[in-house]
Parts: sequence; C-alpha cells; structure tokens
Amino acid sequence: MNSGLPQHLSIDSIVKRFGTFTALNGIHLSAARGELLTLLGPSGCGKTTLLRVIAGFLQPDAGQVRVAGRSLNGVPSNARNFGMVFQNYAIFPHLSVADNVAYGLRARGVTSADIARRVADALARVRLAGFADRFPDALSGGQKQRVGLARAMVIEPELLLMDEPLSNLDAKLRIEMRQEIRLMQRELGITTVYVTHDQEEALAISDRIAVMDKGRILQVGSPRDIYEQPADAFVADFIGGCNWFEGTVSNGELRLAAGPRLACAAKPQTARLALRWEDLRLATEADPPHHRLSARVAMASYLGHRVRLQLAPQNGGAAICADLPSHGEVPAEGTTALFAFDPQRARVFGTDGTRLL
Repeated sequence: MNSGLPQHLSIDSIVKRFGTFTALNGIHLSAARGELLTLLGPSGCGKTTLLRVIAGFLQPDAGQVRVAGRSLNGVPSNARNFGMVFQNYAIFPHLSVADNVAYGLRARGVTSADIARRVADALARVRLAGFADRFPDALSGGQKQRVGLARAMVIEPELLLMDEPLSNLDAKLRIEMRQEIRLMQRELGITTVYVTHDQEEALAISDRIAVMDKGRILQVGSPRDIYEQPADAFVADFIGGCNWFEGTVSNGELRLAAGPRLACAAKPQTARLALRWEDLRLATEADPPHHRLSARVAMASYLGHRVRLQLAPQNGGAAICADLPSHGEVPAEGTTALFAFDPQRARVFGTDGTRLL
C-alpha cells in the first residue's frame, strides 16, 4: 500500500483490560484510506478484542481510536457507520435475503426506492442477484456469508470490519471468497480491518499485516516483508513453515549443531537459525560443504505442486522439513540425502527471540 495515501484509521496507545487480564497492551496502529489491514495472530492474542474496540462494542481503558481525525471514544457502535462481517454470518433467519441486506438502510431512514436500487446493486455485486426472496435456511454457508458481505457494504460504510469471515467455510470456498472480498474491497476503496488466524489467507488478501501476540503488535508490514523479513522469532515461526537449528555464535560465525556454519557478526552467544521449508533443497556440487547437511528422509508427502519431506538430520537435532518441487528429483523414504541452503535466506535469532541476522 502506498504510504503516501492519507491516514484514515488511527489507533493510539489502546489498552483494554478484563479484570486483572490485559488483553490489549498499548496498541499503536494505523490504516491508510482504502487499505486492507489484517490483524493476524494465534487465538487469544487480542486481535478480535482490538476489532471490537474499533467497532465500538468495547470501550478502551486508555488510548484513542480516530477515523479521519475524529475521536470515536464514547461514540456508540450504531453511530459509527461501520460495516461488520462476522464469522457466524449474523444474518436474521426470519428475514429474506433482500430484507437482510436492506436492514441497515432502513435503520438509516433511506427511502424505499433507494433501498430497492442499492439492495439490487449489492446482491449483484456478491453474485446473489436471483436470491432476493430466499430465506437463510435455503442458503449454503458461502451464500450466507455473501449476504453478510452485501449487508455490510450496502450502507457505504466509512470502515469495513471483518472478524474471521471465512473460518466456517470449506477450504476451496475460502479461497474463492477471499478473492472476491479482495476484488470488491479494491473496487469500492473501503478501508478494511480484517481479522484472521490463517497465515495464507492473510498473505493473500492484505495490503499490510499486523502480527499480534499477547496483546501486543510485534510487526506491521507488507505480506512480503512479514514473510521474508520477520522482526523476531515469534513472527518467523508463526508465518509459514520454518525449520529451527540450534547453534553458537563466535568469532564472526554461527556454527550449527547440525553441521553447517555461516557468517554472523553478532557478539558471542547461543543462537537459533530459522530456515523456511522451501529454502532447503537438494545439494549440488556447487554448494559449499559448510552450507550442506545430511538427513534421512523419514516421510514424503505428495501435496500436488510440491513434496514435503520430513527429515532426520544425521548429526542429530529436531526433525526438519523440506518442500521440494514435485516435478523434480525427490529422494525416497528411508534414504539419506544431502541438502543445502542459501545463507541469504537464513534468519538468525538470539535465545530471547531478537533478530541477529
């Protein structure tokens, strides 16, 4: 997302407590107008609590939420003109599809003629043009979520908030729906805050991602930055598949217990090297010996465009994985092979999780 675009949503020093438990601990975050910002993290990290604070369902104990420069502290949720899409659809079972979509417009006093036009446009946009008179019990999960999406967008919200909207759908439908959501969001230019625990979904749909854990934001960046330049060990481990190797830094070099070594200018200390599954490949004669390791193939799983190998390093240590292209050479289960990596793809962290390299 172009950082030159005007800031639309601003979250400053937000704190939210439930009794003695601090769910949000000094959150700072912003979104540009028209940006899709994803809150990503494990269950209990605070992402849904933050979304509910933005929506006005919860009031913060400290800090400010501003939209277009206006403070929303104390403003009730029904006065914020935000669209909300929920995990469980939250559509009214006794209302038709058209009446569900029209609900927010009627509450805003929109004329009947304008309601009819806007509802028809919204249903066409989510590919439900022929479903206006149906009721929710006659809809599939994906169709119900499209109704929820149409209802959120038809009011022309200042902000669109989405709380795990695809988690109740099957895998194929999730991929289709996330693509539709992204295309509609771009077309309409609605600033959107999207909550998910699904890493692939976050990488595929977002302009920027805010990774959260234990009520704090650990890193904010583009999907590529988050994946390729993780700020700490938690982010590296949470996003994508990652192998971890124990080692020691001394004399400008990290030596791994598994055998390989690479340059590292950090002070002498115990350290951990992180390497993505796809960055471990079969070694060739061109690979330096100190960037190779020998491992036995414990299991090979065919996954379509790739084969995932579970490996047992010959020098000991935890099991590791390698994702190899399925159309290339793949060693058989039970055999031992040499694997190699590009040191430029390796990330080194201290025992406290801080990034060293």
